[in-house]
Amino acid sequence: MFGNITAQAQPQAGGGIDIMTILLFVMLGIFIFMMFRRNKKTQQQQAAIQSQFAPGVEVMTSFGLFGRIVSIDEQENKVVLELSPGHLATVHRQAVTKIVEPTADTTPVPDDASSLTADADGSLPTTAETQDDAAKRSNDEGKKDI
Repeated sequence: MFGNITAQAQPQAGGGIDIMTILLFVMLGIFIFMMFRRNKKTQQQQAAIQSQFAPGVEVMTSFGLFGRIVSIDEQENKVVLELSPGHLATVHRQAVTKIVEPTADTTPVPDDASSLTADADGSLPTTAETQDDAAKRSNDEGKKDI
């Protein structure tokens, strides 16, 4: 009954470690090393930013809120931000992630809307378009959406 069963070649269970197992452990080690290295670098950058915190510095929080530092509570890790004149917000110190550099925008802001419609010499621009032409153009632009 058992005479017809042939023995199949079985891989021998040796005590050696194959190259794939070694390669797997090396890759795992490199992955863990890179992960810890990245975390350490991020912590160092955050510590460098937090060392620059002082009242009057413009900052941005991790959730996109911009403000100026009013005070810092070292004991409770809280920062009081002035969002706009008279509006204060208290956030955790780690929520402040970026120092905002002031931009040098020298473009003058006009006091009224006349600069938006006036030419360079101060005169109002003349239009050659009549009311009928404007109505026709407006209707034609509306038909483009259909």
